[in-house]
Amino acid sequence: MYRHGDTIAAIATPVGAGGIGIIKISGPRAEDVVRNIFRPRKPIDHFQSHHLYYGHIVDPANGEVIDEVLLSVMRRPHTYTREDVAEINCHSGYIILQRILSVILACGARLAEPGEFTKRAFLNGRIDLTQAEAVMESIAARTSRGLRLATGQLRGGLAGRVNTIKNRLLDALAILEVAIDFPEEDVEIVEAEKLASRLEGEAVEPIQTLLASYEQGRVYREGVRVAIMGRPNVGKSSLLNALLEEERAIVTAIPGTTRDIIEELLNVQGIPVKIIDTAGLREARDEIEGIGIKLTRKRIAEADLLLFVIDGSADLSPEDYEIYKDIQGRAFVVVVNKMDLGIKLDIESLRESFGPRDLVVISALQGTNLGKLKEAVFWAVVGGAADMPDTAIIPNARQYAALVQALPFLFQARENLLKGVTPDIVAIDIQEALERLGEITGQTTPEDVLDRIFSQFCIGK
Repeated sequence: MYRHGDTIAAIATPVGAGGIGIIKISGPRAEDVVRNIFRPRKPIDHFQSHHLYYGHIVDPANGEVIDEVLLSVMRRPHTYTREDVAEINCHSGYIILQRILSVILACGARLAEPGEFTKRAFLNGRIDLTQAEAVMESIAARTSRGLRLATGQLRGGLAGRVNTIKNRLLDALAILEVAIDFPEEDVEIVEAEKLASRLEGEAVEPIQTLLASYEQGRVYREGVRVAIMGRPNVGKSSLLNALLEEERAIVTAIPGTTRDIIEELLNVQGIPVKIIDTAGLREARDEIEGIGIKLTRKRIAEADLLLFVIDGSADLSPEDYEIYKDIQGRAFVVVVNKMDLGIKLDIESLRESFGPRDLVVISALQGTNLGKLKEAVFWAVVGGAADMPDTAIIPNARQYAALVQALPFLFQARENLLKGVTPDIVAIDIQEALERLGEITGQTTPEDVLDRIFSQFCIGK
């Protein structure tokens, strides 16, 4: 992707009509490109770095004015990419942005590939790989809590923790290297037990702490899938509408109305929850209902949490008991609906029948106790992450895998030290652990992995 000497350009704002659109240019010819197409209101001999200039963009081929703009030129190294950068603020509209981009490309820039601006920032040493990934996580954040966690990574929180571990391992490696270089010395250079203890306290335990935070924080970063399920006509679609505060699903008194799967995003105390309304579970009455029930079972199998909805205004049916048998061992909340019609069920007996689970009595029609239901969902999915501070250091899946891969080498190094194995063997294990940790910050990350990471970015970032 990265070709030294190229000047790249891309539209940095989403497609669509709006007040402002931004086009970014980065590379050694950024200023030359804009000089060819920008006509300032007052003649300018020299652009001051990080200043705004008012004028117009023109097509140098025919002198046609394309738009009224504000231009800024920012000189390296004090830019996002640590290259010369120019940004054009124009009116946002597809035709305007495309016309300006086309004349920029005609003047010698090339279209940036996805994530190429951020990749250049990484390759030029302005950010490490954890911060680059945090940029993408910030853009993709679906709740304010997720954004705050991504911002903590962007400030270098994870990189700082990893680099501290690496420095401790480098200290241990230095001791081992001395022992390797001077094997004939009578003085014991490596105090095996002491060094093994240091590896445990300064490397193994900090890595295990980071690994423990992964599952806790994953729900804030990636969200969870929550399926509303139960037999027909218990109020599943009414519950979806009540949670979303809009008429998203069709609701009738006819059992089996929902034939297709409806999915919507809901913010539950900072957690992005994909809430899924499913078809009622029973013996299918026709082919279409059968397809809906088949899809329902697939979504139930994929869900992180189930909302098992029961009609509280009637006795439990055989279908309710069959559903309960099917989902035993899964995480679910029992939702007793239709309290507005009067609760006929014996709630305490229901608790005994379905075990010590979260149970909430609600009225989806009147919106009663929906706050309690959301709280039950929150506690069911976050577990120990509820008290996690916004500044928590949480690895993503790729970083988590690298930490997991580093641990066996550290375990082996510690064991070999205690067994009296020669220092050169111990040093190899520590070097392997350092290699895995280096992948987290990008120091030893293979090129194909880097390409895969940055290809997930949008063009213009």
